[in-house]
Amino acid sequence: MNKKLLALFGLTFNPFSPEVPTEALRLTPPVESFFWKIRQALLREGGFALIVGEPGTGKSVTLRLLAQQLTEESELVVGSISRPQASVADFYREMGEVFAVPLRPHNRWGGSKALRERWSEHIETTLMRPVLLLDEAQEATTAVLNELRFLGSTRFDSRQILTIVLSGDTRLIERFRQDDLLALGSRIRTRLTLQAALAEDLRAALKHLISTAGNPALMTPDLINTLSEHALGNYRVLMTLSGELLSAAAERELPQLDEKLYFEVFSVPRPPRVLGRSAT
Repeated sequence: MNKKLLALFGLTFNPFSPEVPTEALRLTPPVESFFWKIRQALLREGGFALIVGEPGTGKSVTLRLLAQQLTEESELVVGSISRPQASVADFYREMGEVFAVPLRPHNRWGGSKALRERWSEHIETTLMRPVLLLDEAQEATTAVLNELRFLGSTRFDSRQILTIVLSGDTRLIERFRQDDLLALGSRIRTRLTLQAALAEDLRAALKHLISTAGNPALMTPDLINTLSEHALGNYRVLMTLSGELLSAAAERELPQLDEKLYFEVFSVPRPPRVLGRSAT
């Protein structure tokens, strides 16, 4: 949305865009509790954490918020994997780039040794484990997931030298029940399960976003209630519906979004009535 349209609504950014600033996102109590456990335990002791939920329940947003909080720790190294579906060789290439360690993908022993040494040096200096974030983890191969398990532990699995946060949909839980990933599944120390949101949570999210964007009166209270009750408990659906209404309001140069606009945009037109022939 361009500056002219933002000015029409008195907004500093589009509150319904996927690229909404991270600092504008709402931190819910369950997410805040999950972050506290990571900061107080996993950063000092290492190990696996898991964010899981159906699409649209806020997994990627939660990972964005976590990344922002962790990067505020000046001495903490935080990296993320951009291609979870990659092969083991590509996984090592990306790990080398993320942690600034020159690696040769065909030499996995040498690569794991170099990464472990870098992480151990970091721990000795800061007393905090480096952090690796992996979104869409259900797409990762079994080999890559197990490679993470091997890389992150030393001293016969008694010492963890890496904090790994996996985020994925419920297929990931099913995969952890398979024989090849049982060992990894049993090592998840902290979990956050995101479920369909209540209407009151969706209302709170909408109010927070439009207020943070600069115009708390952008939507009428009735419209906020209507959207929250028709979004199927899904934040992504909520943002999509709201974004469509904002575009329609911009096209019509309306200063506020209300229920009248909602019914105009989302009403289902009735099919034309077909008149039958009269009997003769």
